[in-house]
Amino acid sequence: MGKAFNYNQDFSKTDFRKHPELYRVGKGEQGVLLVEPYKSEILPHWRFKTPEIAKESSEKIFELFMDYLEQEDFIGADMARKYLQMGYTRARRYANHKSGKKYDGPVPDDKKGQSGAHGREQLPQDPDPVKAKSAEIFKEKWQLAKHNKTYQQLMEKFKAKYSK
Repeated sequence: MGKAFNYNQDFSKTDFRKHPELYRVGKGEQGVLLVEPYKSEILPHWRFKTPEIAKESSEKIFELFMDYLEQEDFIGADMARKYLQMGYTRARRYANHKSGKKYDGPVPDDKKGQSGAHGREQLPQDPDPVKAKSAEIFKEKWQLAKHNKTYQQLMEKFKAKYSK
């Protein structure tokens, strides 16, 4: 097991391409909206409103993923994988809840930025088949990225070098 994701570092001033030793893979999508310069390179392409938009978006992000692999830039590839995963999870949320709100009421102040119900009731599902299709499109690309042999090899090398 590697080091835990560090939410206390100064993300606004850290260039993780120049300082890979500061990057933590974390779990799932951790850091997806924080780690620069990758956030600025990938986020503008991240969309899932319709299956057509999701297809274009997921293909572009997967292309970035492959480019990062070609450059042996593990952090870039991992971030692109996280955006593909987030395309799936966010589209699934909207597929289940048209409003995008899964829980009733505001997130408690001490829980902002964390996932989970935090004692709130889950809202009833209001299915959206369009978003469900968008989610499937992202899931396919996310799984291709996640299981890519080069990506897995780069992750092992990265963890061996920086997770001590």
